[in-house]
Amino acid sequence: MGLELYLDLLSQPCRAVYIFAKKNSIPFELRTVDLRKGQHLSDAFAQISPLQKVPVLKDGDFTLTESVAILLYMTRKYKVPDHWYPQDLQARARVDEYLAWQHMALRRNCLRALWHKVMLPVFLGEPVSPEMLAATLAELDVTLQVLEDKFLQDKAFLAGPHVSLADLVAITELMHPVGAGCQVFEGRPKLAVWRQRVEAAVGEVLFQEAHEVILKAKHSQPADPTIKQKMMSRVLAMIQ
Repeated sequence: MGLELYLDLLSQPCRAVYIFAKKNSIPFELRTVDLRKGQHLSDAFAQISPLQKVPVLKDGDFTLTESVAILLYMTRKYKVPDHWYPQDLQARARVDEYLAWQHMALRRNCLRALWHKVMLPVFLGEPVSPEMLAATLAELDVTLQVLEDKFLQDKAFLAGPHVSLADLVAITELMHPVGAGCQVFEGRPKLAVWRQRVEAAVGEVLFQEAHEVILKAKHSQPADPTIKQKMMSRVLAMIQ
């Protein structure tokens, strides 16, 4: 059996894995795990991933979790263009630097923006105070400034002159608050032009395909009460 990817394109790391595999013509079987239906919390999925999170890669008897690990696995197994994860020591280190930073910075704040603005009130029916939302968006704004000043600077892409895994991971994160209706690129012309470059490098059709679900997130139907009960503690821990 070939590569299997367990994904939900509502998830930003899943979108990065999906885009990378499709862009590089890596053959895979898509196994959709519907997060809003709680399919990741099922006993059946726990047999695949005890962490009960997506994405998950299965390659025969080998199972791998964590999106960065999955992306790096695919760069090493398949012949993909060098720019994604360069062989040059320092160029690769720049990609690694961003991937190490983003977990508790951009990813966390983009995730919190989506949940505080849309998913908690709309999907789970849990009100979020204006003060909490304002604080979340202010923290996101600070992180966007770091992204521009520290990583993008005056370069075409985050790690250098060519698109890399750093850009792919970053853009899929930023589309979370975009899906919540946040104008993260407004007033940030440098970041807006970078987005256009990344989208062009990925391909506009593939980019739109991968983000169709998140761009409709604000129209999510309310969660089933049983699913809500199962999810609440995990969601609150995730967005702390």
